[in-house]
Order: sequence, then structure tokens, then C-alpha cells
Amino acid sequence: MTETTIGIGGAAESTDMVLNIGPQHPSTHGVLRLRIVLDGERVQHAEPVIGYMHRGAEKLFEARDYRQIVMLANRHDWLSAFSNELGVVMAVERMLGMEVPERAVWTRTLLAELNRVLNHLMFLGSYPLELGGITPVFHAFREREELQAVMEEVSGGRMHYMFNRVGGLKEDIPAGWTGRVRDALASVRSRMDVYENLVLGNEIFRGRTRDVGVLSADAVHAYGVSGPIARASGVDFDLRRDEPYLAYGELRDTLKVVTRTEGDCLARFECLLEQTLNSLDLADACLDRMTGLAPGPINQRLPKVLKAPEGHTYAWTENPLGVNGYYLVSKGEKTPYRLKLRSASFNNIQALTELLPGTLVADMVAILGSLFFVVGDIDK
Repeated sequence: MTETTIGIGGAAESTDMVLNIGPQHPSTHGVLRLRIVLDGERVQHAEPVIGYMHRGAEKLFEARDYRQIVMLANRHDWLSAFSNELGVVMAVERMLGMEVPERAVWTRTLLAELNRVLNHLMFLGSYPLELGGITPVFHAFREREELQAVMEEVSGGRMHYMFNRVGGLKEDIPAGWTGRVRDALASVRSRMDVYENLVLGNEIFRGRTRDVGVLSADAVHAYGVSGPIARASGVDFDLRRDEPYLAYGELRDTLKVVTRTEGDCLARFECLLEQTLNSLDLADACLDRMTGLAPGPINQRLPKVLKAPEGHTYAWTENPLGVNGYYLVSKGEKTPYRLKLRSASFNNIQALTELLPGTLVADMVAILGSLFFVVGDIDK
């Protein structure tokens, strides 16, 4: 009696399939490539391949003076342009030992929180879209447009505001602007229950996100994950509270650090939504304080050629997507000798190597979208 073994499909039972998601794919938020190794429908290994949008911003900083580098810093995370500018000018001001006028401090805080809301609204609308729900993104863009209008009025820009300057802000706010901001905030707040009812109340959305892509607190620490993603895994850390900058030290009663313990896609979305609501409250608190401030300058007079003294410093901010760091080294020239960016998305996206293995292909997009990253922020 002779036994014959027949292989079906080229030994498919023991062969892993390598699948490239991207770099040109709608679910990757831009030119990000994921190299996935599959065993059937289950992910065995995942490697984010980055660098397709790399502009060399850190090298370009060395050839631009301290006024020009604001333009470069503002572009890597195009949803958080104001916050990106802020970190750079704070680092330069720290090197100079410069005190910023009080009106500039409060106005910066207000604009930073408006920028945070704009950033979060984009993800609150686009994440359900990736899971098949088209309606929330229309609501998100309507709310964004109300806030974009006041940001454009004060700065002249819709995406790249270019409103921060070393020593303060570009110019004073227009007459009646604070009233229009207050109206916009009230209008946006009155419609935020859409995300509670339409998205979080949707059983399909909850089914696609609950207990999916669970990120442990240990993994958060190991990969340097920060922002809403880290807080959704129970890591209670927010620079605005733990190492206050701008006017956040005086907003402790209003500032609420939102955390969850589940660490799944649903928890990350809930953290983002609650943080958006808190940012609206913080913006209102800034407006309350600004109405009581005495008239005064909104920036410092600077020399024609601005040079930072020799030395180095590190500034960090709680950007909408997480912790951004700025390590500035100066040789006493009018350009930085070195300016190193620590961008939130760069660290956050590394967690995919931990999150994706063992999950189904169908859950990959849900996990990827829940990390709330911007590809330019990864590649710099």
C-alpha cells in the first residue's frame, strides 16, 4: 500500500501572506505604509514603514533664523499648527530668558485650546467614517467651520496660522473678536451631543471598537505613547496640569484630565470626545479672564537681528495629539545650531507593532484610526 501526500494551493496551510496597506490607501490617513504578515484573516506581524513625507524640517531649522523657523514648525502636524508654533517660540523665549506680556499669555492659551478643539473634531468625524458611518463627518466640519472663522479672523490663516512670534503674538486681536469667539463656542457646545447620541449610542460602532486594540499601560510607557491614547489606557499624565505652562496653572479648577482604564478603541474615542468638551470650557475660562485684563502690549519689541545666547534648553507642550518636545541648541548665532522635534505621532504610531498582532484584518482599520495620528507629524 502506497501513501501519497497532495499539497493544495502551494502549501497554503503553512505559508504566511505579506500584505502592504498603503502607502496610497484611504485608511492610512496619508502616505503611511503598513507591512502586515497574515495567517489567514489574522495578523501575525505588523511593521509601520514611515518616511514618505519626510521634509527634513530639523535640518532646515539650522538654515533659518529664529523668526523663520516658526513657519517650518507649524506644518508637520497640519491639524495643530498653532500648538506647533507655540512650542518653538517657547523654547526660544526660554533661551532668551524673555517674559511674555500677560495678554499674550492668555490669548495664546485661548488659541491653543481652540486649536485643540479643531484637531479633535477632525478625528471625531473621520474615525466613524472609516468604520462606515458617513454622517458624523458632516457634523464635525460644520462645527470646525465656526471655529475656523474666528481663527482666520484673528490670524489671517485657516490651516497655518503663523500667529505666534518670539515674545508674544503677531498683532492684537480685532475689536469685538472675543464676543464672536464666545458665540462660536456656545454654538459648537450646543451640538456636541451629536457624537454622544449618533456615534457612541450606535451599537455597530460600539461592536467594532469595544475590546478591540487594547493597549496596556506598560506598552504606553515602553513606547512613549502620550496624549488621549495614553490616558485611555489609564496613564494619568497631562503637561497642562503636571508641568503647567502658559496660563494653565491658573486654570486648574477648569482643567479636567480625562482618563479611561479599558485602553481599547472605544476608550480612546471617549477620551477624545470628553477632552474636546473640556477644551471648550477652558476657552470660555480664558475669555472670562481676558475681559478683566488691563490694556497692554501683546508682544515684546525685538532687535532687528535676533540671536539666542549660547547654550541649550528643552521645552515641551501638551499638543492635541500628545506630548511635543523641542530641544534647542544655540551657538549664539541668529539660527539654531540644532532643533530636535519630539512629535507625538512618531511615538504613538510605534504602538501598532504591539497592537495589531493577533487581531483580525477587519479590526486593523479600527485600531489604526483610533491612534489619531497625522503622517506629517510622524515624518517631520
